[in-house]
Amino acid sequence: MTVLSRFLIVLMLPSLLMPTAHAFDIKNEAGLELTVFSEHGAQQQSQTASSLHLQIDVHDQVDKDQQINIRLFGRWDHQDEHRTHVDVREYTWLSSKGSKQWRVGVGQVFWGVTEGAHLVDIINQTDAIESLDSDVKLGQPMVNMSWEHDAHLVDIYLLPFSRERVFASQKGRLRLPWLVDTDNASYESGAKNHHLDAAIRYQFNDKGLRAGFSIFSGTAREPELIPHIDPSQIVFTGFVPTAFKGNYQPTLRPYYPLIQQAGLDAQYIVGDWLWKIETIHRQGMAQDFTASDVGVEYTQVGAFGSTIDIGWLAEYLTDSRGSQATTAFEHDLLLGWRVAFNDTASSELLAGVVSDIHHHEQAWRLKGSTRLNDRVKLAIEARVFISQDPPSALQLLTTSNTDNKLTALANDSFVRTDIMWFF
Repeated sequence: MTVLSRFLIVLMLPSLLMPTAHAFDIKNEAGLELTVFSEHGAQQQSQTASSLHLQIDVHDQVDKDQQINIRLFGRWDHQDEHRTHVDVREYTWLSSKGSKQWRVGVGQVFWGVTEGAHLVDIINQTDAIESLDSDVKLGQPMVNMSWEHDAHLVDIYLLPFSRERVFASQKGRLRLPWLVDTDNASYESGAKNHHLDAAIRYQFNDKGLRAGFSIFSGTAREPELIPHIDPSQIVFTGFVPTAFKGNYQPTLRPYYPLIQQAGLDAQYIVGDWLWKIETIHRQGMAQDFTASDVGVEYTQVGAFGSTIDIGWLAEYLTDSRGSQATTAFEHDLLLGWRVAFNDTASSELLAGVVSDIHHHEQAWRLKGSTRLNDRVKLAIEARVFISQDPPSALQLLTTSNTDNKLTALANDSFVRTDIMWFF
C-alpha cells in the first residue's frame, strides 16, 4: 500500500468513526517547504530539498462532558523517502467529570519548560525527520487518567506499545555518516514494541511556581545505535584498515532497551524573570546517567520604547556521560533571544546559539514567522553548524574521538522557508 493510499484512508477515519449527528469543527493546513543547504552533503546528497505537507484538525464536542479530538498529518518529500510519511498525531476521546478526566486513544503529551533540551518529555516518540529540536512528536496510543484538586494535578499513563524513531534515508540530509537500518531494530523486551509502558506525573502550581515530578518505566524512546559491519568488506593495508570494498556501507541498528526515568521540571516567575530547570536520572541504557538543563529568561516588555517584547535566554546543559553522551548537550551553553513584535501579523522571531564550552563547536539557529493575511503564514528557519569536517564511513570506524558531536552536520547548514495555507 502506497503512502498516498494510507493517507487517504486516514483522512476517511473521522467520517467513519465519529457520530454523524454531530457537526464538528474542522481546520486544515497545507504547506510548501523549500530548503537550501550551504554545501552538498557529506554523502554527496543534493543541496536542495522540497516537500508538501497537509494537516487536518477535527474537534467534536459530543456533549458537555465529552469531546473527540483528531489531528492527522502527512508529508511528501521530494528527496528523502523516509520523510514521506503519514501519522495520526492525535485521535482521542476525552471525558471530564468533576476533578477527574479520562483520555483514551492516540494522544500528544508535552512535559518540560526549557528551550535547549526537552529532557523530561518522554511519553511520545520524537518525529526526528520533522524537526531537530525534538519538539515534533508522533502520536502515542495511551490511556490517561488525570485528577486535579486546587494546586495539585496527577496524571497516570498506560502506554500499550511504543513507536520506533524514523531516521533519514540514503538521500536525506541531517543524518549520520552511517545509515540507520530501522528494518532490523531490536528490543530488550520479549514483547518488542508491545511492552506495556507506564508513567506518572505530579504537578504543583502556586504563586508563580509550577513544579512537576515524573516517573517513566518502559521502552526507551531514544534507541541505542549499534554498528553492524561485515569484516570481510574491509580493505587492509598491512594491519591498517584503509577502505571498504566496492560500494559497501556499514549500518547502525537501533536497539530499544527497557529504562526507568525519574524527572523534575520546574519554573518560577518573579516579575519579568523566569527561572527554569529540567533534570532527569535514567537507568537501563548502556550507561546510567543524569542530565540537566538549567536556565533563566528575562522579558523586556516594550523594549527600547517600542511595542516589541524581547526575551533574553540563557541555559546551561550537562550530561554526566560526558563525551559518551548520545546527544550534543554534555557541557553546553545556550544564549538566545525571543522577539514578539506584537503586530497584527503575529510576527515573532527566535534566535540562539548553543556552544560547547570545552570544544570549538556551535549550533546557531534562527526561526521566525509572520502572517501574510488571514489564511497564509510564512515561516523561515536557518541553521549553521560549526564543527570539524564530517568523517567518512571508514574514519568513523577507526576514530576514537567522541568529543565533537556535531561533525556529522558540519556540511548541513541550511535555510528553509515554509508557506502555509489555512482553510
